[in-house]
Amino acid sequence: EQVNDTSEGQFPFATILSCIDSRVSAELVFDQGLGDIFSVRIAGNFVNEDILGSMEFGCKLAGTKLIVVLGHTSCGAVKGACDNAELGNLTAMLSKIKPAVEAVSEPADESLRNSKNLEFVDNVAAKNVQLTIDRIVAESEVLADMQSKGEIKIVGAMYDINSGAVTFFE
Repeated sequence: EQVNDTSEGQFPFATILSCIDSRVSAELVFDQGLGDIFSVRIAGNFVNEDILGSMEFGCKLAGTKLIVVLGHTSCGAVKGACDNAELGNLTAMLSKIKPAVEAVSEPADESLRNSKNLEFVDNVAAKNVQLTIDRIVAESEVLADMQSKGEIKIVGAMYDINSGAVTFFE
C-alpha cells in the first residue's frame, strides 16, 4: 500500500541526519513509512559537502520543513573518536567527530576521556549533534537562508538506545 501511495511522487516532511547504527533507523524511531522522511545516515551523524547538498535538495527542492540531527547514546563512531581509533578510511571519518571530543571539557582526567566512560561518550555525542547543526548553518548558505526566513527549522535530538526515547534539544 505504501509503495502504491508513493509511486507518483514523494512529499517528505523532514530530513533526518542520523547514524548508521542498526538500532537507530529514523523511520522506525519516528514511526514513519515510505515517502515520509528523507533519511541521511552516516556513522557519527556529521555533515560534509555531499550530505549538505542532499539536505539542500530535501529542503529547497523537495519541500521538507524540518531538519533533525539525531545522535544516540553509546555511539560506536563517537567511541572511536574518543579512543583515537585508527583504521583505513575510518581514521579520516572519525577526525570529523574529534571537535566534539575536544569541546567536552569534563572529565578533565585523561584516563576517563575514553569509550569506557559512557557518560563522557554520550556527552560527546550530544555535543556532536550541536556542532553538526552549527556546521549546517555555517556551511550551507541555502539552509541558513531558509532557516532565517522561517521556511525550515533545524533541531537536534538524542535517541536513547536503552529506552527508545528521543529527547529534543531546546
